[in-house]
Amino acid sequence: MSMTVSNPDAEDDLVADINTTPLVDVMLVLLIIFLITIPVVIQSVPVELPKERNQPTQTKPENIIIAVNKDGDVFWNNQLIAEEKMLLDRLREVAVRQPQPEIHIRGDKEARYESIGRVVFACQRIGILKLGFITEPPARTGVRE
Repeated sequence: MSMTVSNPDAEDDLVADINTTPLVDVMLVLLIIFLITIPVVIQSVPVELPKERNQPTQTKPENIIIAVNKDGDVFWNNQLIAEEKMLLDRLREVAVRQPQPEIHIRGDKEARYESIGRVVFACQRIGILKLGFITEPPARTGVRE
């Protein structure tokens, strides 16, 4: 059994240097992360994105409202359109008017995209120039006026 007895007159040498190895490790990891992510963030096609607009609907007598419920039924100014041919015939009548009225589509939020897409495609085929979607404005929460 051995025991080390130190000299009581000798001072213990304290290390007063800061260990910078962990700091360098963290900095290198951050540098690598930034070098990898910056090209991904910057690399994109330069386009000018549209600005958000929230315009109140201007109800004109010549505007036509086409509604699509959650079951996919199409309504022309509150009148049920049973067949797509009837919708196309009515759109043809509207397309030749001068000035051409606007078509406003009101789609149920539970409706399938296919149902609304058929109405948009029908308007496109006939040559309707102004087509819009009617939505509910977002709820204003926590906004003080």
